[in-house]
Amino acid sequence: MRGDFRLAAQATRRERAAPSSPFSIRFTEDERKQLDECRGSRSLGAYIRGRLFGDEIPKHRVKTRKPSHDHKVLAQLLSQLMRSNLANNLNQIAKAAHMGALPLDDDLQAELRLACSEVSSMRSTLIKALGLSDPAR
Repeated sequence: MRGDFRLAAQATRRERAAPSSPFSIRFTEDERKQLDECRGSRSLGAYIRGRLFGDEIPKHRVKTRKPSHDHKVLAQLLSQLMRSNLANNLNQIAKAAHMGALPLDDDLQAELRLACSEVSSMRSTLIKALGLSDPAR
């Protein structure tokens, strides 16, 4: 009788411990490129599951995919723009001009305004392209 209980307990443990089985498939480089292009913002696994079983994928199965190459490049550009201290340097030039330490004529003033506008535009464009919200606005 005691042995029957142990067998039943072991069977239950085995049944509970059985993970879902993985499936592996190989693609050619061209097939993989096509899959990467078609998947959009979904992970590759979610895209394939959606194509096989329909677009109704349980929420717990949907994972965010890693950023695309374009998003990485845009994020690097935004980071470089912020690290370059262009805005800070322009602010120091403006401060020197207000104190009279920098002779300021109309042409230089126009160029400084244009530079400030362009830096601000680059920052806003990069933030928008990354799908982020601009905390400065």
